[in-house]
Amino acid sequence: MVDRKRLYDAVLNGDQKDAVAVTEEALAEGIEPMELINGCMIPAMDEVGRLYEAEEYFVPELLLAARAMKGSMALLRPLLAAQGAEPVGRVAIGTVKGDLHDIGKNLVASMLEGGGFEVFDLGADVAPERFIEAIREKGAKIVCLSALLTVTMPSMRVTIEALKSAGVRENVKVFVGGAPVTRQFAEEIGADGYGENANVAVALARQAAGLSVPV
Repeated sequence: MVDRKRLYDAVLNGDQKDAVAVTEEALAEGIEPMELINGCMIPAMDEVGRLYEAEEYFVPELLLAARAMKGSMALLRPLLAAQGAEPVGRVAIGTVKGDLHDIGKNLVASMLEGGGFEVFDLGADVAPERFIEAIREKGAKIVCLSALLTVTMPSMRVTIEALKSAGVRENVKVFVGGAPVTRQFAEEIGADGYGENANVAVALARQAAGLSVPV
């Protein structure tokens, strides 16, 4: 019988190879995908976030844990789709128009996916129209905007204004983040929240989706 704690530990320790191996073993035994996600993987990512907040984990550890989680999710996602299982929420994420940086955005996207969200990663240098498209066509209820350059921060305001003009702003929560972004700036441009790091971004998304946030 597969040891489910092994999956928890594999994600927590960023061991993608073992995470995939345990997931395969569990599925072969007939364990349901959502049992693995809710019972092992999400709790592991919650602990990763706690360790990051406690400054016991840093960005490399976050990236490794997220990679391990994604390795397992690659096996589970087709099964969930076949069962018609709904994600905990749908998120459109991207670095705003004019900004090509994506490391921070990629980390947030991976951790959101690890938290059970369906993530539409639009990449970098994303025009407002593509966020609108993700809302209308993909059903995204959360929009995450990233910027690493001070000169591209105004694109966040432009994007939010475009959402208003398109009539979709009231349907979504908009969260912003990135090295030069501040809470004050987020409030000025009408964002719903500001995440100073990936862990906070995931907490904001969980709150928006009506989920509990680990303490």
